[in-house]
Amino acid sequence: MSQTMTTQHRGFRSLKARFTLRWSFWAQTAFITLLALALFGPIANLLIWTIAETWYFPHTLPNQWGLKYWQQVFNPYSDVSGSLMTSIIIALCAVVVCLLVSIPAGYALSKHTMPWRVGFMLLFLIPQAFPNLTVYINIARIFYDWGLNGTLLGVVLVHSVHGLMYSVWISVAAFSSIDPMLSRASRNLGAGPIYTFIHVVLPQAAPGLIAASIFVFLESLDEFTGTFFVGAPEVTTLPLLLYTASMEGNYQISSITALILLIPSIGFMLIINKFMRPEMLSKLGK
Repeated sequence: MSQTMTTQHRGFRSLKARFTLRWSFWAQTAFITLLALALFGPIANLLIWTIAETWYFPHTLPNQWGLKYWQQVFNPYSDVSGSLMTSIIIALCAVVVCLLVSIPAGYALSKHTMPWRVGFMLLFLIPQAFPNLTVYINIARIFYDWGLNGTLLGVVLVHSVHGLMYSVWISVAAFSSIDPMLSRASRNLGAGPIYTFIHVVLPQAAPGLIAASIFVFLESLDEFTGTFFVGAPEVTTLPLLLYTASMEGNYQISSITALILLIPSIGFMLIINKFMRPEMLSKLGK
């Protein structure tokens, strides 16, 4: 009798274990499926719209497929090519401005002996501490008095202020990860401070500075609110064109424009993954 009950108990435990294992498998499968739908569902819908010439409700898939809208986008007389070039020029200028500020600032702030170091670092977070809409409305009013509204310079300044948070904090981490003994060795061998900074310190911080530049470039390339309040309608970037096309119901043009903005983001993120070293990431915020 006791042996029979033991056998039944073992069978029950085995059945319970198989049920738990199967339930865990289906739960994990459902979670991964929902996560994949949440991540790739919008991208899949975006890709379908880029090759859909006509798509009406209640059809699940487009009524007509084609590349007609791609030809419109890459037409030499299209607004997309001009807006893309404007976006790239503004992004590159913003990178230059941010590097001119963040390289000396990052090098100085990487020294823990600097007075008010934490306060200066937090100063670059202020633009992120308030809603962007409120900040950009006030900037637009100030720039209007200065004659910067509707100019490339005004848009570059707005994008640079927004990108300084990334460039300064990453630059501080890049300079903090450098071995200080190399700089001391260079100075002991008779090199001056400028020579040491250019030939010893800067090359070691270059991967972090490149990563900071990429972050600023991508942030500027995707920036909409600041460009809308400061640059529109004289300055038209790709995000502004995307907004206009989507508001007009031209989902094909807006989807192709969004895909153009998505491609460099993915490519540069893969590059950043190589440049952002673990020892540099450990210095962020320190």
